[in-house]
Amino acid sequence: MMKHTIAVLVNDQPGVLQRVSGLFGRRGFNIESITVGQSEEAGLSRMVIVTLGDQNTLEQIEKQLYKLIDVIKVVDLGSKPMVARELALIKVKSEPAERPEIMGVVETFRASVVDIGSTSMLVQVVGETTKIDAMIELLKPYGIKELSRTGVTAMIRGNA
Repeated sequence: MMKHTIAVLVNDQPGVLQRVSGLFGRRGFNIESITVGQSEEAGLSRMVIVTLGDQNTLEQIEKQLYKLIDVIKVVDLGSKPMVARELALIKVKSEPAERPEIMGVVETFRASVVDIGSTSMLVQVVGETTKIDAMIELLKPYGIKELSRTGVTAMIRGNA
């Protein structure tokens, strides 16, 4: 099973996200992450979907997506060089004595502390999914109180 990153340009209409995610559910395709936001063109939104499957599964997903009325364009981002990023907010337990150690982890990952409470720190990290996974693993021993991830967003590199 391979990870596939797909960009889907859709009309910005109520219910489009539900129809796209419903298509995946009905067909038995899992969505690992999905992000949706405005695109460069007024009235259109861009969805970036990460899913697992073989090449045949990817082709089926593309064909099924094009059957939806509001889908304008489907692009397999993984077939070309791409930039993919995710954002995570991690609230970690931090007594004052542990803060220098936690700050060492934060600095190593080029992350930032965006809030400090009396017994916790809120860390923001941006990068590839593997970077975020690694940082979470290093922060687990301190005690993760809360975690929120955006899901992957991506674009093809260069002039394409």
